[in-house]
Amino acid sequence: MAKYDFDTVIDRRGTGAMKYDALNELFGRNDITPMWIADMEFAAAPEITEAIMRRFAHPVYGYAYTPDSYWDSVRSWLMRRHGFSVEKEELAFVPGIVRAIAYAVNFFTAPGDKIVIQPPVYHPFRMVAEGNGRVVVENPLIPSPQGDTYIMDLPGLERVFAQERPKLMILCNPHNPAGIQWSRETLAAVGSLARKYGVIVVSDEIHGDLMLYGRRHVPFLDAGEDAAAVGIAFGAPSKTFNIPGLVSSWAVVRNPQIREPFYKWLEVNEFSAPNFTATTATEAAYNHGEEWLDSLIPYLEENIEAVERFFQQKCPRIKVMRPQASFLVWLDCRGLGMSQDELVSFFVNDARLALNSGTMFGSQGEGFMRLNIAQPRASLLEVLESIALASVEVNA
Repeated sequence: MAKYDFDTVIDRRGTGAMKYDALNELFGRNDITPMWIADMEFAAAPEITEAIMRRFAHPVYGYAYTPDSYWDSVRSWLMRRHGFSVEKEELAFVPGIVRAIAYAVNFFTAPGDKIVIQPPVYHPFRMVAEGNGRVVVENPLIPSPQGDTYIMDLPGLERVFAQERPKLMILCNPHNPAGIQWSRETLAAVGSLARKYGVIVVSDEIHGDLMLYGRRHVPFLDAGEDAAAVGIAFGAPSKTFNIPGLVSSWAVVRNPQIREPFYKWLEVNEFSAPNFTATTATEAAYNHGEEWLDSLIPYLEENIEAVERFFQQKCPRIKVMRPQASFLVWLDCRGLGMSQDELVSFFVNDARLALNSGTMFGSQGEGFMRLNIAQPRASLLEVLESIALASVEVNA
């Protein structure tokens, strides 16, 4: 019998879970299965739960101190999993990666400054930039000739840097929604261009621990001297161990000219002070959760393969872009011949599923949907059958 259980269905409704309890508000109905927001339907590693419960057993919940053991756990994890050596002074706590990106936007740029993103890409990049009065400049990704991945447009990126003179670029590494782990050569090229044109690169690496099919994560700051000179990386145990509600993330900055003023600003505004739940969970995850993660990865891979087989056999007009990292699958639904509104309605009202609309990630996502496959396999297969049935009924 497997040590860790990924097959038990857990009822999360009524627990304040965004994924479930916001369905009516966001999708217009509650009688649908949520496969949208990027958390998993699996219980957290018991080692994490046990550590939190031990701490909560103490009846005083006073102000928290960040112990050296917290930083040691982060540093050890990055070295063990990614061969990425980080010094303690290069690290800072941040309360969530989207917040951290917002901190960087507000500290390093001014209203009216330009920020580069590469759509289709995680939608808060645009929201944070535009919501803070910055101007978004796009360098869209290029679909591969086979249509099974995207390629970064490096010549286009240099044109954008040269012509638009942005202050900041927000990079998704691994990429969301397509699950691409950028190569070391590509990341090094980004770093070289950014240094040449004086652009700071903020790299969201929250999916970096969830590498699939034997691939290795390449941290942006580990992709050469130029990347280290211009980069700010944000990571977290939240996606890895299914603990995003505990809000524990970290920053890594190599260059002291970037790091020291930024970290000082975080400190004086008390943006870098974690609560004890965050530090307790992070230490437990990084020190004792590795076996759980090593059991999870093949389960996710098998779920992805089940999704691929299903669409090939029962709904071939929808193409699956196999992710290299994480549990989000980018579905090419253009073969259904629907507008984006019709596509969303098909999933919500016919298949009774809540997925992320592709255009959430930019206009380049027209005809696509993002599917979260991190759930018990029996439930996943049941959900897929509802897509097949809906497709038959729509085309009847």
